[in-house]
Amino acid sequence: MSEVTPHTQLSCPGLSRASTDFRAEEKNVDGRDKPGHDGVRSWGHRVLSVAAFAFILAVVGFVAWVYSLGPLPLDESRAVSTTVVDRNGKLLRAYAMADGRWRLPVDAKANVDPTYLKLLLAYEDQRFYAHNGLDPLALGRAALQLTTRGHIVSGGSTISMQLARLMEPRRQRSLYAKLRQIVRAIEIERSMSKADILDLYLALAPYGGNLEGIRSASIAYLGKEPKRLSLAEAALLVALPQSPETRRLDRYPEAARKARDRVLDRMVSEHVVSTDDAMQAKAVPVPKLRKPMPVLAPHASDTALSTVKDAPVIKLTLDANLQKVLEPLARDRAIALGPNISVGILVVDNESGDVLARVGSADYFDESRAGQVDMTRAVRSPGSTLKPFIYGLAFEDGFVHPDSLIDDRPVRFGSYAPENFDMTFQGTVPVKKALQLSLNVPAIVLLDRVGASRLSSRLRQAGGNLVLPKDEAPGLAMGLGGVGVTLQDLTQLYTGFARLGTTMPLRDLMTGRDDREPLRLLDQVAAWQVGNVLLGTPPPENAAHNRIAFKTGTSYGYRDAWSVGFDGRMTIGVWVGRPDGAPVPGLIGRVAAAPILFDAFARTGKTLAPLPKPPKGTLVASNAKLPLPLKRFRPVGDLVRTGSEQALHIQFPLNGSRIDVDRSGGEGSAAMPVKVAGGVLPMTIMVNGTSLGEIDGRRQRLIDPPGPGFARLTVIDATGAADTVVIRIQ
Repeated sequence: MSEVTPHTQLSCPGLSRASTDFRAEEKNVDGRDKPGHDGVRSWGHRVLSVAAFAFILAVVGFVAWVYSLGPLPLDESRAVSTTVVDRNGKLLRAYAMADGRWRLPVDAKANVDPTYLKLLLAYEDQRFYAHNGLDPLALGRAALQLTTRGHIVSGGSTISMQLARLMEPRRQRSLYAKLRQIVRAIEIERSMSKADILDLYLALAPYGGNLEGIRSASIAYLGKEPKRLSLAEAALLVALPQSPETRRLDRYPEAARKARDRVLDRMVSEHVVSTDDAMQAKAVPVPKLRKPMPVLAPHASDTALSTVKDAPVIKLTLDANLQKVLEPLARDRAIALGPNISVGILVVDNESGDVLARVGSADYFDESRAGQVDMTRAVRSPGSTLKPFIYGLAFEDGFVHPDSLIDDRPVRFGSYAPENFDMTFQGTVPVKKALQLSLNVPAIVLLDRVGASRLSSRLRQAGGNLVLPKDEAPGLAMGLGGVGVTLQDLTQLYTGFARLGTTMPLRDLMTGRDDREPLRLLDQVAAWQVGNVLLGTPPPENAAHNRIAFKTGTSYGYRDAWSVGFDGRMTIGVWVGRPDGAPVPGLIGRVAAAPILFDAFARTGKTLAPLPKPPKGTLVASNAKLPLPLKRFRPVGDLVRTGSEQALHIQFPLNGSRIDVDRSGGEGSAAMPVKVAGGVLPMTIMVNGTSLGEIDGRRQRLIDPPGPGFARLTVIDATGAADTVVIRIQ
């Protein structure tokens, strides 16, 4: 066999390559590592380390920059104009912010038309409810459109990014500004709900001039809230914020129209609206004038603003619809009555005591009529309007009845001799007619019997803050207007007739807590009797009879004309006169104020509600069927006595005593004796205004006591003399 040589082995290609590569691996001829490969690797490591360090520095720098931006200016952005709204949330008046801007709070879900919201999101941010502040698709689309068409077709900013720009406005447009908007948009999305973001955007969106937000723009340009918008109006309000100053409707209406039409064209291209609807919307002209902000109930709004501090929304008890129809009524009647005349109107809900309308003057902006003076709160002379309360106390005391007879004849109280308005006397008339005709002498005679101090005290107790001259005690003159009172207090007092004897303190502000309590004015029977009498007062010309219970009044010197009336639902008070207190010849309540009262009831839009039914125990009878002492009222000075008789006096029960009644034996077992001394027979006994019959010759009688509580017991003799005690049954 031939010998295998090394040359032969090397001639084998596969083996020679393998053996050659194997021998050259890792070791050099001198046994040291081969240089080159590890040097490249360490250089790569250094590059990666530097890149990682640079990335970390960039991240730390970005985080530090984001941190340096500080918190979102949410408090400043949420500041809005103070708005005063009615009981149903309707805007009465708004006050501009300190810098003059109009920015009204917005609740998109409740107060913005869905058509507008659909157009806004389709035009500005189609994926608003899907992204977290940044919409990459919108940014990419905007960049592509800019590249292919050479101009901006649609923006890439989301609603959140636009809100960030509105919260931190900057004039320059740069990559830095856009990056800042993106960061802020993400912060906004993390700190606010989508609904809150949309509400805040709709409150801050610019509309030119000092208008911010959709509500301000809709009211100023369209004259209405954005709750119901046409397609043309919605598209217009979407277009204006894109360039608010160059599209102001009061300056550049044509530019605004073109912008609106572009919004409609795009909505058609994106199949949001139909072509026909868009064409019809384009045919609608755009407004060219800016309308003033609403100023309803300015006096009530001013008072509320001074009372409630730092509240963006102040809710009043007023009804905007009612206020809106009564303000023109006051203005028109004041103009018809002459220069410098003002009118005040107050409407109160009987049950709740809520003020439903407050017209403080004929025209808030008319300086010649002192329009900014709230005449519903001004102290004026009430004329004859306090007379019903005199009669109410007389009915309550039980010495007269509406059908009792009373004399209207000359009478003198010391140096004071009251006279009727027409300087005549009617002779003997029923008490109810004396009140309906507003006769002065019977009212003063009854006041003398009731007591001026008692009348004053009772009215104050019921919420009527009477103003007397300094250091002067109540006197008989207060029955004819010799005292000061405001229209709101007088109206509150009159609600006591419709409420059967109690008043409720008036309320203008809607608050969460209502701790008011009813105030006592009269007994139920007496209050009903007064209301029933006033229902028969002859109404003004061309007005229906027996529909509204009312009373008029005219102050001394024709300075004030009044009319206050009520039905079962509400009470309305009207004042007419000059705010400066100057006389107005011929200014009479029946002629000047009563027609306004009846028109005010007509403009409420509600059918007149009947008065309450007579309470249990009310004596409803003609004069012929009245007990003898109630047939005719005689003043104390007219009582004819034999000279030997004693004055009538109730001996038992004593005034202020407590009577324990045991009713365990059934009805009739708890009879209570009543004993009197003096007086002239026959005598009638009355409990809480209800007649219980006559006292026998022994001057005593057993009566069935009323239920637990206070009771007023009155005995009247044949001459009309009476004695009254108040006892407590327990």
